[in-house]
Amino acid sequence: MPHLGGPLRRGVWAALLAQLLRPPRAVCVRAVGCHSQVAEAVLTSQLKPHQEKPHFVIKVPKGTRDLSPQQMVVREKILNKIISCFKRHGAKGLDTPAFELKEMLTEKYEDNFGLMYDLEDQGGELLSLRYDLTVPFARYMAMNKLKKMKRYQVGKVWRRESPAIVQGRYREFCQCDFDIAGEFDPMIPDAECLKIMCEILSGLQLGDFVIKVNDRRVIDGIFAVCGVPESKFRTICSSVDKLDKISWEDVRHEMVAKKGLAPEVADRIGAYIQCHGGISLVEEMFKNPRLSQSQLALQGLRDLKLLFEYLTLFGIADKISFDLSLARGLDYYTGVIYEAVLLQPPAQAGEETLSVGSVAAGGRYDRLVGQFDPKGHNVPCVGLSIGVERIFYLVEQKMKISGEKVRTTETQVFVATPQKNFLRERLKIIAELWDAGIKAEMLYKINPKLLPQLHYCEKADIPLMVIIGEQEQNEGVIKLRSVASREEVTINRENLVAEIQKRLSES
Repeated sequence: MPHLGGPLRRGVWAALLAQLLRPPRAVCVRAVGCHSQVAEAVLTSQLKPHQEKPHFVIKVPKGTRDLSPQQMVVREKILNKIISCFKRHGAKGLDTPAFELKEMLTEKYEDNFGLMYDLEDQGGELLSLRYDLTVPFARYMAMNKLKKMKRYQVGKVWRRESPAIVQGRYREFCQCDFDIAGEFDPMIPDAECLKIMCEILSGLQLGDFVIKVNDRRVIDGIFAVCGVPESKFRTICSSVDKLDKISWEDVRHEMVAKKGLAPEVADRIGAYIQCHGGISLVEEMFKNPRLSQSQLALQGLRDLKLLFEYLTLFGIADKISFDLSLARGLDYYTGVIYEAVLLQPPAQAGEETLSVGSVAAGGRYDRLVGQFDPKGHNVPCVGLSIGVERIFYLVEQKMKISGEKVRTTETQVFVATPQKNFLRERLKIIAELWDAGIKAEMLYKINPKLLPQLHYCEKADIPLMVIIGEQEQNEGVIKLRSVASREEVTINRENLVAEIQKRLSES
C-alpha cells in the first residue's frame, strides 16, 4: 500500500476511523460511504501515477551505450591482454573514485576544463567526474607521500564533448593506464612505456601502426623562437594538437583569427610542425639555426636522441616517428609525449575503410604530483593510456566483416536427463562439477524434455553433456556426450569428474 501522508490524508483516515469505531447504533451509513469514497479517491490518486506509462523515450544518454553479452566477451578479451602486459612489466593495480573535488581538476586541464561533468553540491563539496586517470593518480601519490610506484588502472572517465559514436568516441569511456613514478635515469622508463604500447597493439593484432613522438620542450622552444608570447603557449599548443584532425589552413585560422596570433608567427610555426621522420630528423633539428637558439628545445632533442637509442635496443625504432605536429593539448605534460595511430590499408572494392584515429597516447609529466603536494615536492612521472573504446570498435567491425561468432558463456558441461523425477540426481552431479571447478549448467525445470536440452547445448556451443537416467542410475554409470560429434560413451559414476577434466585439458 502506498504511503498516505500529509495533514489532509491523515484527516481523512482519522474521520474514517472515528466513524468505524462508533457504537453500531450511531454509525451513519451515508457518512461512512462518503468517507469510503474519499479514501478510495485518495488511494486512486496515489496509485495512478505508478500505473501510467512513462511519457519519455527510453534510451541511454547521448554519448553512452549498453554492451551486450557478445560485446562483453570481446571487451574482456581486449582488457585481459592489456592488463596481462601491464603485469608482465611489474605494474601494481590501483583504483580511484569516479569523481574528485572540482578544484583539484579544474586547473589541471585549462583549455579542456569546460568538458568536465560537474556534480551538484553534495554535503558542501563541489565535485566533478574524472576527466582521465592521470590526475587522480597524481593526487593519490601526493596524498600518500609516495616517491615511487609503477601502477596500472582500468576505469571509466567522462568528457562532455560532442560524441562521434561511429568512430568509437563517447562521452563515457574506458581507459587503461600504465604509469611509472619516481626519480630514474633519463628516458629508460619512457622507452619502456613505448615498448608496452608496441606489445599491446601487436598482441591485439589490429594491423600496422605508428607511434608519433615529440617533446613539449621542443614545442615550447619552437613557439619561443617563432615569436609566440609565453602567455599563449598553452592555447596555441591546443590548436597545434588538432592538426591530425583538421588541415593546417584551419589550424592557422584558429591561431590567427580566434587566438590573436600574428600571421607571420603562425607561418613560422607551420614550417616546423609539418615535419616528421626518425632519428635523422632529431639530428637535423639540432643543427637548425633558429631552433638551436632555444636551450629548452635542445634539452628535449637530447632526450629524444637518447630515447631513440633505447628504442633501437628494444627493437621497436621502426615503429616510432618523430612528429613535430604532435602537441598533446593537456597542460600537465612536461617532456616526451607520444601517440599511437593505426595505419589502415587501402579499402578494397566495396569495403569501407575503418578509421578510428589515435588508439593510445601518453607522455612525461614531472610536475603534476608537486601541484597536489602541500610542500610542492615533485615526483617525476611518465605514463600511457590505451583507448579501449576505439580498439573495441575496430575489433568489433572486423568481426562483423569476417562473420566471426562469439560464445557468451564459458560453460563446459551441461547436466541433462531424458526421464522424469531426476532433479535430485542432476543437482548432485552439477554440485560435484562446480566443486571441482568445472563450468556447468542445467535447465531450471523439474522434468525437462531431452530435445530442448540438446538444442540448448548446441545453441550455446557447450562441448560436453552429462546424461543420467534410470538405467544409468541402476548400473552406477553415466553417459558422456560430445555435443559437436554427438558421440556418447558410458563411464563409471565415480570417474565422471576425472574423465571430464581429462577431455577439457585435451581440447
